Amino acid sequence: MNRRLFVLLALLPLTGAFGDGVTLPAAERIMLENGTVLILNENHDVPLVGLQAIVRGGAAADPADKHGLASLLAKLLEKGAGDRSSAEFAEAAAAVGGELSASAGLESISVSADFMSKDAALMVELVADMLQRPTLDADEFTKLRDRSINLIKAAKGSDPGNLMPYYASAFLFGEHPYGNPIHGSESSLANVSHGDLLAYYADMVGGNRLVIAVSGDFRIGAMRTALSNAFGGWQTAAGALPEIAAATPVMGNRVYLIDKPGATQTHFRIGNTGVSRDFAQRAELDLANTVFGGRFTSMLMTELRAKSGLSYNASSVLSRYSRPGSVFISSFTETGTTVEALDVALGALGQLRDLGLDEAMVVSARNYVMGQFPPRLETAAQLADTFALLEATGLGTSYIDEYGANLSAATPESIAQVIAEVYPSADRLVFVILGDAELIRDQVAQYGPVTEISISEPRFHP
Repeated sequence: MNRRLFVLLALLPLTGAFGDGVTLPAAERIMLENGTVLILNENHDVPLVGLQAIVRGGAAADPADKHGLASLLAKLLEKGAGDRSSAEFAEAAAAVGGELSASAGLESISVSADFMSKDAALMVELVADMLQRPTLDADEFTKLRDRSINLIKAAKGSDPGNLMPYYASAFLFGEHPYGNPIHGSESSLANVSHGDLLAYYADMVGGNRLVIAVSGDFRIGAMRTALSNAFGGWQTAAGALPEIAAATPVMGNRVYLIDKPGATQTHFRIGNTGVSRDFAQRAELDLANTVFGGRFTSMLMTELRAKSGLSYNASSVLSRYSRPGSVFISSFTETGTTVEALDVALGALGQLRDLGLDEAMVVSARNYVMGQFPPRLETAAQLADTFALLEATGLGTSYIDEYGANLSAATPESIAQVIAEVYPSADRLVFVILGDAELIRDQVAQYGPVTEISISEPRFHP
Protein backbone atom coordinates (compact mmCIF):
# COMPACT_ATOMS: atom_id res chain seq x y z
CA MET A 1 0.00 0.00 0.00
CA ASN A 2 1.25 3.52 -0.78
CA ARG A 3 2.65 4.96 2.43
CA ARG A 4 1.15 8.37 1.60
CA LEU A 5 -2.27 6.92 2.34
CA PHE A 6 -1.26 6.66 5.96
CA VAL A 7 -0.77 10.41 6.22
CA LEU A 8 -4.52 10.95 6.52
CA LEU A 9 -4.48 11.23 10.29
CA ALA A 10 -7.53 12.47 12.12
CA LEU A 11 -7.50 16.09 13.19
CA LEU A 12 -6.40 16.87 16.68
CA PRO A 13 -9.37 17.20 19.05
CA LEU A 14 -11.40 20.30 18.39
CA THR A 15 -13.57 20.48 21.47
CA GLY A 16 -16.33 23.03 21.41
CA ALA A 17 -15.95 26.42 19.75
CA PHE A 18 -12.92 28.59 19.18
CA GLY A 19 -12.45 29.18 22.90
CA ASP A 20 -11.35 25.55 23.32
CA GLY A 21 -9.48 25.20 20.05
CA VAL A 22 -6.63 22.88 19.17
CA THR A 23 -4.37 21.44 21.87
CA LEU A 24 -1.14 19.56 21.43
CA PRO A 25 -0.96 15.95 22.63
CA ALA A 26 1.24 15.00 25.58
CA ALA A 27 4.98 14.65 24.98
CA GLU A 28 7.97 13.68 27.07
CA ARG A 29 10.95 16.06 27.29
CA ILE A 30 14.44 14.76 28.03
CA MET A 31 17.70 16.70 28.15
CA LEU A 32 20.86 14.68 27.54
CA GLU A 33 24.15 15.45 29.29
CA ASN A 34 25.56 17.19 26.21
CA GLY A 35 22.61 19.59 26.04
CA THR A 36 20.61 17.82 23.33
CA VAL A 37 16.87 18.02 24.02
CA LEU A 38 14.50 15.21 23.03
CA ILE A 39 10.74 15.66 22.68
CA LEU A 40 8.83 12.39 22.26
CA ASN A 41 5.14 12.06 21.39
CA GLU A 42 3.84 8.48 21.12
CA ASN A 43 0.79 7.97 18.90
CA HIS A 44 -0.23 4.63 17.40
CA ASP A 45 -3.02 5.81 15.10
CA VAL A 46 -1.05 4.99 11.95
CA PRO A 47 2.30 3.24 11.36
CA LEU A 48 4.30 6.39 10.67
CA VAL A 49 7.06 8.18 12.56
CA GLY A 50 8.01 11.79 11.95
CA LEU A 51 11.26 13.35 13.18
CA GLN A 52 12.39 16.95 13.20
CA ALA A 53 15.92 17.89 14.25
CA ILE A 54 16.77 21.57 14.71
CA VAL A 55 20.29 22.88 15.15
CA ARG A 56 20.15 26.44 16.43
CA GLY A 57 22.20 28.85 14.33
CA GLY A 58 21.35 29.17 10.65
CA ALA A 59 22.04 31.95 8.20
CA ALA A 60 22.07 34.64 10.89
CA ALA A 61 25.33 33.05 12.06
CA ASP A 62 26.95 33.23 8.61
CA PRO A 63 30.14 35.34 8.55
CA ALA A 64 29.57 38.78 7.08
CA ASP A 65 31.40 38.09 3.81
CA LYS A 66 30.33 34.45 3.46
CA HIS A 67 26.54 34.48 3.41
CA GLY A 68 25.08 31.17 2.27
CA LEU A 69 27.33 28.94 4.39
CA ALA A 70 24.48 27.51 6.49
CA SER A 71 22.48 26.82 3.34
CA LEU A 72 25.37 25.06 1.63
CA LEU A 73 25.98 22.97 4.74
CA ALA A 74 22.32 21.91 4.88
CA LYS A 75 22.40 20.82 1.25
CA LEU A 76 25.65 18.91 1.77
CA LEU A 77 24.16 16.99 4.71
CA GLU A 78 22.06 15.13 2.13
CA LYS A 79 25.10 14.24 -0.01
CA GLY A 80 26.49 11.28 1.86
CA ALA A 81 27.14 10.49 5.52
CA GLY A 82 28.65 7.73 7.60
CA ASP A 83 29.73 4.85 5.38
CA ARG A 84 27.27 5.75 2.61
CA SER A 85 28.09 7.72 -0.52
CA SER A 86 25.71 10.39 -1.76
CA ALA A 87 23.82 7.91 -3.95
CA GLU A 88 23.81 5.20 -1.27
CA PHE A 89 22.54 7.62 1.35
CA ALA A 90 19.64 8.75 -0.84
CA GLU A 91 18.83 5.16 -1.77
CA ALA A 92 18.77 4.02 1.87
CA ALA A 93 15.78 6.26 2.59
CA ALA A 94 14.08 5.85 -0.79
CA ALA A 95 14.26 2.03 -0.66
CA VAL A 96 11.89 1.93 2.31
CA GLY A 97 9.69 4.81 1.14
CA GLY A 98 11.17 7.21 3.66
CA GLU A 99 11.59 10.94 3.19
CA LEU A 100 14.68 12.72 4.51
CA SER A 101 15.79 16.28 3.85
CA ALA A 102 17.78 19.15 5.31
CA SER A 103 17.31 22.89 4.99
CA ALA A 104 18.62 26.13 6.44
CA GLY A 105 16.60 29.01 7.80
CA LEU A 106 17.63 32.34 9.23
CA GLU A 107 18.05 30.98 12.76
CA SER A 108 18.44 27.22 12.37
CA ILE A 109 19.46 24.26 10.25
CA SER A 110 16.77 21.56 10.16
CA VAL A 111 16.58 17.90 9.25
CA SER A 112 13.14 16.44 8.53
CA ALA A 113 12.37 12.73 8.37
CA ASP A 114 9.14 10.81 7.70
CA PHE A 115 9.35 6.98 7.79
CA MET A 116 7.20 3.95 8.34
CA SER A 117 7.35 2.89 11.98
CA LYS A 118 9.01 -0.42 11.08
CA ASP A 119 11.94 1.59 9.69
CA ALA A 120 12.34 3.91 12.70
CA ALA A 121 15.75 2.44 13.58
CA LEU A 122 17.02 3.20 10.06
CA MET A 123 15.61 6.72 10.33
CA VAL A 124 17.53 7.39 13.55
CA GLU A 125 20.71 5.94 12.02
CA LEU A 126 20.46 8.12 8.92
CA VAL A 127 19.73 11.31 10.85
CA ALA A 128 22.57 10.59 13.28
CA ASP A 129 24.96 10.08 10.35
CA MET A 130 23.73 13.22 8.62
CA LEU A 131 24.35 15.46 11.60
CA GLN A 132 27.38 13.84 13.21
CA ARG A 133 29.23 12.13 10.36
CA PRO A 134 28.46 14.02 7.14
CA THR A 135 30.88 13.40 4.30
CA LEU A 136 31.04 17.09 3.32
CA ASP A 137 32.81 16.10 0.12
CA ALA A 138 34.85 18.85 -1.53
CA ASP A 139 33.63 18.05 -5.06
CA GLU A 140 29.99 17.98 -3.94
CA PHE A 141 30.57 21.31 -2.18
CA THR A 142 31.94 22.91 -5.33
CA LYS A 143 29.03 21.65 -7.44
CA LEU A 144 26.45 22.91 -4.94
CA ARG A 145 28.13 26.30 -4.53
CA ASP A 146 28.41 26.85 -8.28
CA ARG A 147 24.85 25.70 -8.84
CA SER A 148 23.62 28.13 -6.16
CA ILE A 149 25.39 31.00 -7.90
CA ASN A 150 23.94 30.01 -11.27
CA LEU A 151 20.43 29.77 -9.82
CA ILE A 152 20.67 33.36 -8.59
CA LYS A 153 21.91 34.51 -12.00
CA ALA A 154 19.08 32.63 -13.70
CA ALA A 155 16.49 34.20 -11.40
CA LYS A 156 17.80 37.67 -12.20
CA GLY A 157 17.23 36.94 -15.85
CA SER A 158 13.92 35.10 -15.85
CA ASP A 159 12.09 35.57 -12.53
CA PRO A 160 13.59 38.41 -10.47
CA GLY A 161 10.51 38.57 -8.26
CA ASN A 162 11.82 35.49 -6.46
CA LEU A 163 14.77 37.58 -5.26
CA MET A 164 12.69 40.37 -3.75
CA PRO A 165 12.81 38.93 -0.20
CA TYR A 166 16.62 39.11 -0.33
CA TYR A 167 16.75 42.67 -1.63
CA ALA A 168 14.08 43.76 0.84
CA SER A 169 15.79 42.23 3.88
CA ALA A 170 19.20 43.52 2.79
CA PHE A 171 17.94 47.10 2.52
CA LEU A 172 15.73 47.06 5.61
CA PHE A 173 18.18 45.34 7.97
CA GLY A 174 21.50 46.33 6.42
CA GLU A 175 24.39 44.65 8.27
CA HIS A 176 22.08 43.22 10.94
CA PRO A 177 22.05 39.37 10.80
CA TYR A 178 18.46 39.43 9.55
CA GLY A 179 19.75 41.12 6.41
CA ASN A 180 21.74 38.01 5.51
CA PRO A 181 20.45 36.28 2.36
CA ILE A 182 19.77 32.72 3.53
CA HIS A 183 21.05 31.15 0.32
CA GLY A 184 23.79 33.70 -0.18
CA SER A 185 24.53 36.09 -3.01
CA GLU A 186 26.74 35.63 -6.06
CA SER A 187 29.61 37.47 -4.40
CA SER A 188 29.31 35.89 -0.95
CA LEU A 189 29.03 32.35 -2.32
CA ALA A 190 32.05 32.89 -4.55
CA ASN A 191 33.94 33.86 -1.41
CA VAL A 192 33.14 30.59 0.39
CA SER A 193 35.72 27.79 0.32
CA HIS A 194 35.43 24.15 1.32
CA GLY A 195 37.67 24.96 4.28
CA ASP A 196 35.23 27.65 5.35
CA LEU A 197 32.44 25.11 5.35
CA LEU A 198 34.39 22.60 7.44
CA ALA A 199 35.24 25.33 9.96
CA TYR A 200 31.62 26.48 10.06
CA TYR A 201 30.45 22.92 10.76
CA ALA A 202 32.92 22.57 13.63
CA ASP A 203 32.02 25.95 15.11
CA MET A 204 28.25 25.97 14.67
CA VAL A 205 27.00 22.37 14.80
CA GLY A 206 26.99 20.19 17.91
CA GLY A 207 24.95 18.46 20.57
CA ASN A 208 24.44 21.57 22.68
CA ARG A 209 22.57 23.24 19.80
CA LEU A 210 20.32 20.27 18.99
CA VAL A 211 16.61 19.67 19.52
CA ILE A 212 15.07 16.41 18.24
CA ALA A 213 11.31 15.88 18.27
CA VAL A 214 9.77 12.56 17.27
CA SER A 215 6.06 11.89 16.90
CA GLY A 216 4.16 8.79 15.83
CA ASP A 217 4.04 5.03 16.15
CA PHE A 218 6.86 4.03 18.52
CA ARG A 219 7.44 3.14 22.16
CA ILE A 220 8.82 6.06 24.14
CA GLY A 221 11.22 3.93 26.14
CA ALA A 222 12.78 2.35 23.08
CA MET A 223 12.97 5.65 21.20
CA ARG A 224 14.47 7.43 24.20
CA THR A 225 17.19 4.78 24.37
CA ALA A 226 17.85 4.85 20.63
CA LEU A 227 18.19 8.63 20.48
CA SER A 228 20.25 8.82 23.67
CA ASN A 229 22.68 6.25 22.31
CA ALA A 230 22.82 7.94 18.91
CA PHE A 231 23.23 11.56 20.06
CA GLY A 232 24.19 11.58 23.73
CA GLY A 233 27.92 11.46 23.01
CA TRP A 234 27.98 14.13 20.31
CA GLN A 235 30.48 16.90 20.97
CA THR A 236 29.41 20.47 21.56
CA ALA A 237 29.79 23.21 18.94
CA ALA A 238 33.20 24.86 19.21
CA GLY A 239 31.99 28.39 18.56
CA ALA A 240 29.41 30.69 20.12
CA LEU A 241 26.16 31.76 18.55
CA PRO A 242 26.01 35.46 17.72
CA GLU A 243 24.07 37.70 20.05
CA ILE A 244 21.24 39.17 18.00
CA ALA A 245 19.85 42.49 19.12
CA ALA A 246 16.60 43.95 17.84
CA ALA A 247 17.03 45.90 14.62
CA THR A 248 16.21 49.60 14.69
CA PRO A 249 13.04 50.46 12.73
CA VAL A 250 13.50 52.81 9.80
CA MET A 251 12.36 56.36 10.56
CA GLY A 252 11.41 58.35 7.51
CA ASN A 253 10.80 56.99 4.03
CA ARG A 254 13.48 55.67 1.71
CA VAL A 255 13.60 53.84 -1.62
CA TYR A 256 15.81 51.00 -2.83
CA LEU A 257 15.67 50.81 -6.63
CA ILE A 258 17.05 47.69 -8.32
CA ASP A 259 17.55 48.47 -11.99
CA LYS A 260 16.68 45.75 -14.50
CA PRO A 261 16.89 47.38 -17.94
CA GLY A 262 14.14 46.29 -20.29
CA ALA A 263 11.91 44.91 -17.52
CA THR A 264 8.24 45.01 -18.46
CA GLN A 265 7.09 44.62 -14.85
CA THR A 266 7.91 46.35 -11.58
CA HIS A 267 8.11 44.22 -8.45
CA PHE A 268 7.79 46.04 -5.15
CA ARG A 269 7.76 45.63 -1.39
CA ILE A 270 6.66 48.30 1.07
CA GLY A 271 7.16 47.97 4.81
CA ASN A 272 9.39 48.18 7.85
CA THR A 273 10.48 46.11 10.82
CA GLY A 274 7.72 44.11 12.49
CA VAL A 275 7.48 41.97 15.62
CA SER A 276 9.13 38.87 17.04
CA ARG A 277 7.74 35.34 17.15
CA ASP A 278 6.68 35.71 20.79
CA PHE A 279 4.58 38.82 20.15
CA ALA A 280 1.89 38.68 22.83
CA GLN A 281 -1.02 39.59 20.55
CA ARG A 282 -0.20 37.09 17.82
CA ALA A 283 -3.87 36.16 17.38
CA GLU A 284 -4.92 39.76 16.71
CA LEU A 285 -2.01 40.21 14.29
CA ASP A 286 -2.90 37.04 12.37
CA LEU A 287 -6.50 38.19 12.03
CA ALA A 288 -5.44 41.64 10.84
CA ASN A 289 -2.96 40.20 8.35
CA THR A 290 -5.51 37.72 7.01
CA VAL A 291 -7.89 40.55 6.16
CA PHE A 292 -5.17 42.86 4.88
CA GLY A 293 -3.16 40.55 2.66
CA GLY A 294 -3.22 36.96 3.85
CA ARG A 295 -5.91 35.41 1.66
CA PHE A 296 -7.34 35.66 -1.84
CA THR A 297 -10.18 37.95 -0.72
CA SER A 298 -7.86 40.31 1.17
CA MET A 299 -7.90 44.09 1.01
CA LEU A 300 -4.73 44.17 -1.07
CA MET A 301 -6.05 41.62 -3.57
CA THR A 302 -9.35 43.48 -3.79
CA GLU A 303 -7.70 46.85 -4.44
CA LEU A 304 -4.80 45.81 -6.66
CA ARG A 305 -6.43 42.98 -8.59
CA ALA A 306 -10.22 42.96 -8.44
CA LYS A 307 -10.93 46.69 -8.55
CA SER A 308 -8.02 48.20 -10.47
CA GLY A 309 -6.61 45.27 -12.42
CA LEU A 310 -3.10 46.54 -11.66
CA SER A 311 -1.70 43.23 -10.46
CA TYR A 312 -2.39 39.53 -10.55
CA ASN A 313 -1.31 39.00 -6.95
CA ALA A 314 -0.71 41.02 -3.79
CA SER A 315 -0.07 40.01 -0.21
CA SER A 316 1.10 41.14 3.20
CA VAL A 317 4.14 39.19 4.37
CA LEU A 318 5.01 38.85 8.07
CA SER A 319 8.44 37.47 9.02
CA ARG A 320 8.80 36.70 12.73
CA TYR A 321 11.98 35.50 14.41
CA SER A 322 13.52 35.54 17.90
CA ARG A 323 13.83 39.31 17.40
CA PRO A 324 11.47 41.55 15.41
CA GLY A 325 11.37 40.60 11.75
CA SER A 326 9.62 42.49 8.99
CA VAL A 327 6.18 43.38 7.65
CA PHE A 328 5.91 44.02 3.91
CA ILE A 329 3.29 44.59 1.26
CA SER A 330 4.36 42.53 -1.75
CA SER A 331 3.10 42.86 -5.31
CA PHE A 332 4.02 43.63 -8.93
CA THR A 333 2.56 45.54 -11.85
CA GLU A 334 3.30 46.61 -15.42
CA THR A 335 6.09 49.17 -15.69
CA GLY A 336 3.73 51.87 -16.90
CA THR A 337 1.47 51.55 -13.85
CA THR A 338 4.21 51.46 -11.21
CA VAL A 339 3.21 54.64 -9.37
CA GLU A 340 -0.49 53.88 -9.66
CA ALA A 341 0.00 50.45 -8.08
CA LEU A 342 2.22 51.83 -5.32
CA ASP A 343 -0.40 54.47 -4.51
CA VAL A 344 -3.19 51.89 -4.41
CA ALA A 345 -1.13 49.75 -2.03
CA LEU A 346 -0.45 52.76 0.16
CA GLY A 347 -4.15 53.59 0.12
CA ALA A 348 -4.98 50.09 1.36
CA LEU A 349 -2.41 50.44 4.14
CA GLY A 350 -3.93 53.76 5.14
CA GLN A 351 -7.40 52.23 5.13
CA LEU A 352 -6.21 49.41 7.39
CA ARG A 353 -4.64 51.83 9.87
CA ASP A 354 -7.50 54.33 9.80
CA LEU A 355 -10.51 51.99 9.81
CA GLY A 356 -9.24 48.72 11.22
CA LEU A 357 -11.54 45.69 11.07
CA ASP A 358 -15.24 45.64 11.76
CA GLU A 359 -16.98 42.75 13.52
CA ALA A 360 -17.94 40.99 10.30
CA MET A 361 -14.33 41.08 9.11
CA VAL A 362 -13.14 39.67 12.43
CA VAL A 363 -15.60 36.78 12.28
CA SER A 364 -14.67 35.99 8.69
CA ALA A 365 -10.94 36.11 9.42
CA ARG A 366 -11.35 33.99 12.55
CA ASN A 367 -13.21 31.30 10.60
CA TYR A 368 -10.52 31.36 7.93
CA VAL A 369 -7.59 31.14 10.34
CA MET A 370 -9.12 28.32 12.36
CA GLY A 371 -9.92 26.48 9.16
CA GLN A 372 -6.27 26.70 8.12
CA PHE A 373 -4.74 26.00 11.53
CA PRO A 374 -5.68 22.39 12.42
CA PRO A 375 -4.51 20.83 9.11
CA ARG A 376 -0.99 22.05 9.94
CA LEU A 377 -0.98 19.70 12.94
CA GLU A 378 -2.39 16.51 11.45
CA THR A 379 0.53 14.26 10.62
CA ALA A 380 3.33 12.80 12.70
CA ALA A 381 5.86 14.85 10.73
CA GLN A 382 3.91 18.07 11.30
CA LEU A 383 3.63 17.39 15.02
CA ALA A 384 7.35 16.65 15.26
CA ASP A 385 8.09 19.91 13.45
CA THR A 386 5.84 21.84 15.84
CA PHE A 387 7.30 20.30 19.00
CA ALA A 388 10.85 20.95 17.79
CA LEU A 389 10.12 24.57 16.86
CA LEU A 390 8.44 25.32 20.18
CA GLU A 391 11.40 23.89 22.09
CA ALA A 392 14.07 25.54 19.96
CA THR A 393 12.42 28.95 20.22
CA GLY A 394 11.40 28.68 23.87
CA LEU A 395 7.75 29.36 23.14
CA GLY A 396 6.15 26.46 25.00
CA THR A 397 3.00 24.52 24.19
CA SER A 398 0.76 27.44 25.19
CA TYR A 399 1.70 28.95 21.82
CA ILE A 400 -0.60 26.32 20.30
CA ASP A 401 -2.91 25.40 23.16
CA GLU A 402 -4.09 28.96 23.86
CA TYR A 403 -4.25 30.14 20.26
CA GLY A 404 -7.90 29.28 19.69
CA ALA A 405 -9.00 31.04 22.86
CA ASN A 406 -6.93 34.10 21.92
CA LEU A 407 -8.53 34.20 18.48
CA SER A 408 -11.96 33.98 20.06
CA ALA A 409 -11.16 36.80 22.48
CA ALA A 410 -9.91 39.20 19.80
CA THR A 411 -12.11 42.23 19.17
CA PRO A 412 -12.07 45.04 16.62
CA GLU A 413 -10.67 47.27 19.36
CA SER A 414 -7.80 44.95 20.34
CA ILE A 415 -6.98 44.36 16.68
CA ALA A 416 -6.90 48.12 16.03
CA GLN A 417 -4.25 48.49 18.75
CA VAL A 418 -2.10 45.83 17.07
CA ILE A 419 -2.51 47.38 13.63
CA ALA A 420 -1.31 50.73 14.96
CA GLU A 421 1.70 49.06 16.60
CA VAL A 422 2.79 46.71 13.82
CA TYR A 423 1.85 48.19 10.44
CA PRO A 424 4.02 51.23 9.64
CA SER A 425 2.59 54.68 9.12
CA ALA A 426 2.98 56.55 5.83
CA ASP A 427 6.00 58.52 7.10
CA ARG A 428 8.20 55.51 7.96
CA LEU A 429 8.16 53.21 4.97
CA VAL A 430 10.86 51.34 3.11
CA PHE A 431 10.16 50.93 -0.62
CA VAL A 432 12.05 48.17 -2.41
CA ILE A 433 11.38 48.44 -6.14
CA LEU A 434 12.78 46.26 -8.93
CA GLY A 435 12.22 47.38 -12.50
CA ASP A 436 13.49 49.45 -15.41
CA ALA A 437 15.06 52.40 -13.59
CA GLU A 438 15.26 54.56 -16.70
CA LEU A 439 11.47 54.52 -16.94
CA ILE A 440 10.55 54.76 -13.24
CA ARG A 441 13.52 56.41 -11.48
CA ASP A 442 12.11 59.95 -11.46
CA GLN A 443 8.62 58.76 -10.55
CA VAL A 444 9.57 56.67 -7.50
CA ALA A 445 11.74 59.47 -6.11
CA GLN A 446 8.53 61.04 -4.77
CA TYR A 447 8.41 58.33 -2.08
CA GLY A 448 11.80 59.14 -0.53
CA PRO A 449 15.56 59.34 -1.13
CA VAL A 450 16.58 56.73 -3.70
CA THR A 451 19.45 54.25 -3.36
CA GLU A 452 20.02 52.50 -6.68
CA ILE A 453 21.79 49.28 -7.60
CA SER A 454 21.99 47.35 -10.86
CA ILE A 455 20.53 43.85 -10.86
CA SER A 456 23.81 42.75 -12.43
CA GLU A 457 25.65 43.57 -9.21
CA PRO A 458 26.56 40.25 -7.52
CA ARG A 459 25.08 41.24 -4.16
CA PHE A 460 21.75 42.16 -2.59
CA HIS A 461 22.94 44.81 -0.14
CA PRO A 462 23.37 48.37 -1.39
